[in-house]
Amino acid sequence: MIRDDIKAAQVTAMKAGDKDARAAISLIQAAIKNRDIEVRTGSAPADDDALVVEVLQKMVKQRRESIAMYEQGGRPELAAAEAREVAVIERFLPQQMSEAETTAAIESIKADLSATGMKDMGRVMAELKARHAANLDMSKASGLVKAALS
Repeated sequence: MIRDDIKAAQVTAMKAGDKDARAAISLIQAAIKNRDIEVRTGSAPADDDALVVEVLQKMVKQRRESIAMYEQGGRPELAAAEAREVAVIERFLPQQMSEAETTAAIESIKADLSATGMKDMGRVMAELKARHAANLDMSKASGLVKAALS
């Protein structure tokens, strides 16, 4: 499970004295704990990895937005710190689908749903998220779905 990998990485970072990794992993653990509190199931959900991946993807997205703002504001040192955090967080994410794989998945879903135009974009996006949420950046996929349906 991804949670176990994160805990093991925390111990490794502490033993190695890697302060950047240790701080980023602590942030990851805090975000996961907050998400657990939001869910309040009392026990781990059936697909715990999906919950953890969702939290990690959200963290990466937030940091990429911060990097863009820091670069616009002329703060490269802060952007570099955020980029280091992104690198640590991405170590725990599953391998992302390539653009070609994403396009193939979209075409498959488009055929399955008999989607023909932009009016079907919501259905296609929902099915894409249901099938491939853990391995796909949905913001990038949105543009590819638009292109496939237009």
